[in-house]
Amino acid sequence: MKVAKTTLSLSLLVCGWLFTSMAFGLTLEQAKQQGRVGETLSGYLAPVTSDPETQALVSRINQGREQQYQQVAQNNQVSTSEVAKLAGQKLVARAAKGEYVRGINGLWLQK
Repeated sequence: MKVAKTTLSLSLLVCGWLFTSMAFGLTLEQAKQQGRVGETLSGYLAPVTSDPETQALVSRINQGREQQYQQVAQNNQVSTSEVAKLAGQKLVARAAKGEYVRGINGLWLQK
């Protein structure tokens, strides 16, 4: 039951992140489409390119993800790292064609 609740909570969070950065200059979707950022199995976004705008976006998104992971973990009595890992698997799997994901070997792959 905990896994089902955690999975549902993660699905809602993943959908919500797509719109989190829209009020700011560079959106998450734009950064992904431009190959500036990619998803990782850790559940956190990582920069593919290193420029101030990309770094700021990654930092902002990851701070929000950390807060959400903590909330889901508390609600489901699991560790934050477990929630992040589950989210990372979902985010990597959902990455669109042409977007970057970091593989288990630590290398960037373009889907």
